Amino acid sequence: MTKYNLMKKVHNLLTFGFDSQPRRFISWFIISLICLNVLAVILGSVDTIARDYHDLLFGFEIFSVAVFSLEYILRVWSCTVEPKYSHPFTGRIRFAVSPLALTDLLAILPFYLPFLIHVDLRFLRTLRLLRLFRLGHLKRFNETSRMILNVLRERREALIISFAIILLLIIFTSSLMYFVENPAQPEVFKNIPDSMWWAVMTMTTVGYGDIYPITALGKLLTSIISILGLATFALPTAILSAGLLEEFQNKNS
Repeated sequence: MTKYNLMKKVHNLLTFGFDSQPRRFISWFIISLICLNVLAVILGSVDTIARDYHDLLFGFEIFSVAVFSLEYILRVWSCTVEPKYSHPFTGRIRFAVSPLALTDLLAILPFYLPFLIHVDLRFLRTLRLLRLFRLGHLKRFNETSRMILNVLRERREALIISFAIILLLIIFTSSLMYFVENPAQPEVFKNIPDSMWWAVMTMTTVGYGDIYPITALGKLLTSIISILGLATFALPTAILSAGLLEEFQNKNS
């Protein structure tokens, strides 16, 4: 087997896909490893788990970094089989600075950088989830992504207007509530920016309960604003839903 054929075979195997048994195995292995890494970061933030399973978590991190590092090196080495990266030096440089390659690099940098600079970058390990964007190169994922982007592009004016309405309503209601509630509880509704927090929590019906009105007028306004918020925040969802439905109908017609 010539060097070029070997590079082509490696490049083909490392390209996410499910059309052959080897590619399917490698793709699912990498996807599973990425998800398990994020799970390890989450579990490692629990003191008891981090203490009791430190060796296991560290060993898994070493194994994962070794796999991701080898994969990254092989991707850079074999990228020259693509015409746009055909030059043995500048082609690899162009590939290395491409968005997907930079995402691959971010998957392993948090492990190596602490050896050079004294900083805790463990939280960056969750960025390994970004590597799943490689799935966007698969045909079925690519078609879905293109459909969503088409909807966002075609409905952008309606979306901008709906978000502008939401912003104006937040500013208006928070200003109104500030002037209504500030005399009664100045330590809670201290200013309009603090009132904006109340407006967002009320309009989205989250309601943490850390800031709420106590006057009769304030309670009445809160009831009205809650209803308005439900209708207003539903606008972007309705616009996107209608756009996606239209895209599906156009695709099937």
